[in-house]
Parts: sequence; structure tokens; C-alpha cells
Amino acid sequence: MSRWEEMQFEDKIRSILRETQYVVRPDHHMAPPFLTAYQIAIEFAHRFPDEFQRTGLRIGGQGLGEHNSLAQYIARELSRRIQSPNPEIRDIQGGFLSNKHLLGISFDNDGTRIDSSLTDSQFDLSMFRLKR
Repeated sequence: MSRWEEMQFEDKIRSILRETQYVVRPDHHMAPPFLTAYQIAIEFAHRFPDEFQRTGLRIGGQGLGEHNSLAQYIARELSRRIQSPNPEIRDIQGGFLSNKHLLGISFDNDGTRIDSSLTDSQFDLSMFRLKR
């Protein structure tokens, strides 16, 4: 059994996406906002601290000095499971936030600033949301 299945990542991520309070009215004509893989990873670490520790991964961010993080793991696995020829996940939509004209993006992890390592790189930031 994979780490993804063992720790029920899909269900936990789905609950994060479903329960995140959005600023936009629920009846707004646009679909709910996306959450970046960083935002999902931070919320995963907050909600599921035991599972987060078991992953052995750090949330991610610039200056980490590692090429494997929880944000990267989540983005890779969701993308793979959403976009495969026979998608395993059909109710989560993926997308990207372009790096064009983006100088930086930071996330708040309980007062600790996490700067995206993808800003000013050849990679765009992965984002996900539940489909309506």
C-alpha cells in the first residue's frame, strides 16, 4: 500500500478543499477559488500533525535546500491522479498560477513565513479546487 493510500491523503485533501472558508459568496457565479499546493500542505500539517510527522517531509519553500517537500508531493500525486488517461480523481480540478510578472508569493504557517520556491523559476504554482 502506498503512503498516499495508507494515510488517506485524497480524503484529507478533499476535506481541506471542501471546508476551507472562502471570502467569495457561495452563490457567486464563479467557481470556488483554488488553493495552491503550499496552502494545502500547510493546512494538512495543521489538521493532521501525526500524519504530517509520519511523512518525514517538510512543507516546502525557498531556502529549504531539499527537492522533496509535502507541497511537491501533494501537487505531483494530485496531478497524476487527476490527469491520467483513466483519472482516479474526478471531483478535484487542477490548474496553475503563472509566474509571469510575479516577484514572489509567501504563505503564513502560524507566523512563520514560507516563500514559494517556484516563483521566478521555470515552474508555475499548482493549484487545486473541488469541482462544482
